[in-house]
Amino acid sequence: MKIEENSVLVVVDVQGGDMTGTWSENLQAAMEADRIMVQNAKRVLDVFRAKKIPVIQLKEVHRKDMVDFGRELDGTEGVHLLEDSPHTDYAHLTYPIEGEYQITKRRYSGFFGTDLEILLKGLGAKTLYLIGGFTDVCVHYTAVDAHQHDYHFKVVTDACAGSSKEAHDYALKAMQYLQRDALITVADVESAL
Repeated sequence: MKIEENSVLVVVDVQGGDMTGTWSENLQAAMEADRIMVQNAKRVLDVFRAKKIPVIQLKEVHRKDMVDFGRELDGTEGVHLLEDSPHTDYAHLTYPIEGEYQITKRRYSGFFGTDLEILLKGLGAKTLYLIGGFTDVCVHYTAVDAHQHDYHFKVVTDACAGSSKEAHDYALKAMQYLQRDALITVADVESAL
């Protein structure tokens, strides 16, 4: 596989602590999926860093007074990722390094209420590679908005984790519906080295 020119890696909410346990019926399986996602995200990051391709790290953060949750608490999710929680920081294994762009977001999509679009335009981005969590929430909504902003996107399926295995799989199908060649693997990315 060849990584397209004008590509950017978007790391979606790879943050400390347990990203999936609160929402999953099977905590052990969710924790294992999260662990694998972070390890695979590191492998993808290693390739993009080695090739000196821009990396944007998104991080979901909410204020302590919860004024910025909006409708987010109407669904399954409880209060999460408050600004003073140690679980809100980036995951240690994939922590941003010098030269990587960091964007804090308050909603699921990395495009909503952030300067992501300005940054992508400045970088001349045409294709976004997406990794992180949840596949069925923040990765999916960021991919949909990327599509609607006329970017190509690639989702590294085994460097993402969903709120459940079933939700992960359905989200991947939905994203592939938008762009038929959107789904790739860590091995595909590593073959670009």
